[in-house]
Amino acid sequence: ITTHRLNENSKEARDKTTTEVVAALKDYGVTAASIKGTSKVGSSVAASTRNKSTVLLIVAIFLMFAYILLRFRSAAYGLGATIALVHDVVFILACYSIMDGWVPFPVEFDQHLIAALLTVIGYSMNDTVIVFDRIREFLSGNSRVEKDDHKLINMAINQTLSRTLITSATVFFVCIILFLFGGDALKGFSLALVLGIIVGTYSSIFSATPVVVDFGLSKNKNLKKA
Repeated sequence: ITTHRLNENSKEARDKTTTEVVAALKDYGVTAASIKGTSKVGSSVAASTRNKSTVLLIVAIFLMFAYILLRFRSAAYGLGATIALVHDVVFILACYSIMDGWVPFPVEFDQHLIAALLTVIGYSMNDTVIVFDRIREFLSGNSRVEKDDHKLINMAINQTLSRTLITSATVFFVCIILFLFGGDALKGFSLALVLGIIVGTYSSIFSATPVVVDFGLSKNKNLKKA
């Protein structure tokens, strides 16, 4: 049960809240209710958690960009992976904002959501690296027969598609079971994972790869023309 008392931090205010909660439960037939434990989150603590979590997510995405940049030696790959990660995080936060108040379990911006977002970032990045590795392998092949880079990228994606779908489906079913049977405390966390698996899978193909095509291939063509 969550209650709100703005600008009231005294012990009398907390005791009054406890009394009102117990009295309100009697209207639902609960006559022997007792409060076993309470916790208070002030506005300053909530703001601090939000700010630190935002910085943590930004740092994680920046480090992922640096990793891709060093691994593939191309800013296009790093930019594609970064845009996909930002897309994944924004998508999950948007879903949480829409579902707030519409679902029978809490969907709050707390430590559970931050842990889920960081997990999704790691999963999405792993999937993106696999796709990028195959694309780089196809584009750098000296004995390739196909000279059209766009067709080579499509071939690379098709070769990794079955592996991506099988891996994502395996993790997805595990997260669904966690969501259904994990208890109320884990529903928000597991829901974010379910959404992250879905959006992270398609963003690696439909968000990250097109950025590489637009910025990487177009740059190479301009250099050839020059």
